[in-house]
Amino acid sequence: MTIQEVINLIEDFAPTRYAEDFDNVGLLVGDNSKEVTSALITLDTLEATVDEAIKKDCNLIISFHPIIFSGLKKLTGKNYVERTVLKAIKNDIAIYAIHTALDNQFKGVNDMISEKLGLRNRQILIPRRDSIKKLSTFVPVNSADKVRKALFDAGGGSIGNYDNCSFNMQGKGSFKGNEDSNPVIGEKGQVHFEEEVQIGITYPAHLEGRILGNLFKSHPYEEVAYEIHSLENKNQHLGMGMTGELSEEIDEASFLDKVKKTFGSGCIRHSKLLNKPVKKVAVLGGSGAFAIENAKAAGADIFITADLKYHDFYKAEEKLVLADIGHYESEQFTKNLLYSFLSKKISSFALILADTNTNPINYL
Repeated sequence: MTIQEVINLIEDFAPTRYAEDFDNVGLLVGDNSKEVTSALITLDTLEATVDEAIKKDCNLIISFHPIIFSGLKKLTGKNYVERTVLKAIKNDIAIYAIHTALDNQFKGVNDMISEKLGLRNRQILIPRRDSIKKLSTFVPVNSADKVRKALFDAGGGSIGNYDNCSFNMQGKGSFKGNEDSNPVIGEKGQVHFEEEVQIGITYPAHLEGRILGNLFKSHPYEEVAYEIHSLENKNQHLGMGMTGELSEEIDEASFLDKVKKTFGSGCIRHSKLLNKPVKKVAVLGGSGAFAIENAKAAGADIFITADLKYHDFYKAEEKLVLADIGHYESEQFTKNLLYSFLSKKISSFALILADTNTNPINYL
């Protein structure tokens, strides 16, 4: 397989279309046409990670965090980012990062945290907007089934736990082709009326190319009439963070002790304990201070995240417990998630979980 073919698999799972605007995802270093020898899967790409890739004969590193985040103006090896990139280039090792594209996936980072905590009835904490589009097209009655199926095959018409969803309305369309036209129905230069079905479907924004490709292939008309609208609807299966429920209530101290052991946290910084049972839990891997109000609004008893600052803890306002379990600790199982997914798709080369500990924080 080529590097690009591996990228296609990853981005079918976590489309980079849904990465946050500030992020830097995708192929950061390397030639996407190269054949993969082996791939190293890691949370972070550092010099030590590249050394491990060299030792294990991997020419592709699949990383959660991007080593290149802001622009590089020089490559002189004066800092850890430049040294890592230079070493990868010298050893012909490609680096790919997925980061917030995977954060935003329902079966992504936060689902993994929820799984480790045994949470049930999971829902996205901050559902994403700008990710759902609506297509309306007008099709002759006898071609409606063919076009509708083609749109469904491309991934259109899926809403939550339902697929093959569409709205259909029959009416009469009119058209007149000019002298350069080649109408499938009717004759050029003459107004023609045709019984048509207006087919309406919704689809994820990242599938637009595939949806339109199937529409044009299946539609009988020389000129296809269609409309596309971006919807403001929240996407309940895409977005940041997650909420879920424990099977049984547990006291706060016992739950925090469980979290500490599950994630191997050196310590957990938390806001004031409220002496209330924990049932509903909100989680957001990595830096999650921006979601504190969302966790409160969701009715969470506790919010598990990382990188909280001093004043962030005041925002608990005795409505929930805020728990900072550490950035690395909250996202450490992400590489296992990527490994598990790719293992089911790839058998032509070795996938290797990185052994390098990339946690920059130590505890006494």
